[in-house]
Amino acid sequence: MPPPFRKHVFICLNERPPDSEKGDCTRKGSPQLLKKFKAALRDRGLDEEIRANKAGCLDNCENGCSHVTEADVEEIVEKHLVQGEPVERLRLYKR
Repeated sequence: MPPPFRKHVFICLNERPPDSEKGDCTRKGSPQLLKKFKAALRDRGLDEEIRANKAGCLDNCENGCSHVTEADVEEIVEKHLVQGEPVERLRLYKR
């Protein structure tokens, strides 16, 4: 039996206390980002093979969602998830 999803997109929904120096991704927009990814995948009929997942801390809170915004979602879905080519300007770790 094949796995239920070919790919996963993890979006951090970690929360820290309001006075945390690192901040947290939830206050920096990750719940809206998750909704946008889910909608983009659903609109393309990809939600049965690619899943946008809630994640805990990915150790990047000070950057807030890796600098990914809702405006970047369509490009990430098309270029990276469909065509297999990461969006270089949005990579967390540069090669």
